[in-house]
Amino acid sequence: MRDAAVRMACLAALVCAAPGAGGEVRMRLTSSAFEEGGAIPARHTCRGEDISPPLAWDGVPAAAKSLALICDDPDAPMGTWVHWVVFDIPPETRAFREGVPKTDKLEGGARQGMTDFGAVGYGGPCPPSGTHRYFFTLYALDAKLDLAGTVTKERLLAAMKGRVLAEARLVGTFKK
Repeated sequence: MRDAAVRMACLAALVCAAPGAGGEVRMRLTSSAFEEGGAIPARHTCRGEDISPPLAWDGVPAAAKSLALICDDPDAPMGTWVHWVVFDIPPETRAFREGVPKTDKLEGGARQGMTDFGAVGYGGPCPPSGTHRYFFTLYALDAKLDLAGTVTKERLLAAMKGRVLAEARLVGTFKK
C-alpha cells in the first residue's frame, strides 16, 4: 500500500526517484573533465573551444524508456541561463563523448533542443562576472518523448512532468 501511495505522489510531481538503499536516487552522473563542484576546464567554455565535456552515467532504472539532459546556470544575472537541452537519449546510452555535435539529431536517435544562446547544442559557460555554477542534470524517463519542432528547456520540462523515474546531477563551476 505504501508503494502505491509513493508512486501516486511521484506521478503528481516532476521528479520520481528510483529508490536505492535508504531511498536515495541510484543514478550517478560524472565527467572525466571535472569533479563534482570543481572547475570546468576552459576548453569547454567560451574561453576555449566551447565543446561539450565528456559525461558518463550509471544506475539508470530498468524501466527507463529514454533519458534527458539539461545544463543550466542558476547564477546568471537575468535568471537561469540554459546551456544544453538533450532528450530522447536511448536508455542504454551510458556516456556522451567530448564535443557532441551541435546538430538537432544525434547518432542513436537523441535530439538536442534550443539553448538561451539561441542555438541548438551545447553552449559553454561564459559568465559576465564572478564564479557561476553549471548544473548538468540527467533524467531517466518512463517514455520516449518524440517532441516535434523547437524544444526549449521549459517545453521539455512540461513534457517530462510525471514521467521522471530518477535523476542525477553534476555541478561544475567557471569564472572568466
